[in-house]
Amino acid sequence: MGNNSQVALGVLFSIMMVLATLNAFIRGASAAGECGRTPISSAFASLSPCLGAARDPQAKVPPTCCAKIETLIGSGPRCLCTVLLSAAAKEARIIPSSAISIPKRCNIRKAGSECGIGAKNTVPSATKA
Repeated sequence: MGNNSQVALGVLFSIMMVLATLNAFIRGASAAGECGRTPISSAFASLSPCLGAARDPQAKVPPTCCAKIETLIGSGPRCLCTVLLSAAAKEARIIPSSAISIPKRCNIRKAGSECGIGAKNTVPSATKA
């Protein structure tokens, strides 16, 4: 009976992986996502000037980073959060709370409006604080 349970779990896991892969493929193939037609990985790559500030909440945010952040916020209300909380950001050892604080440190958003870590909150439109 233990062997049957392991086989059933293996089959269930395989089915879930296939469904997750298909979902990712379908989402990637859609015309527009959280960042319009820009893939999340490309949007994340554009934030390379922000890596230091995304890993250290006390780091000074370079002006080039602020410009990139403002562009992403303009791409769509969820774009910035999606990029900063993406798998690519995790792989780059980004600290989510530090990354999410960058717009505030750039004086792009009003204080207190943040992405929800692990939640599906939206980013308010870019306004100067």
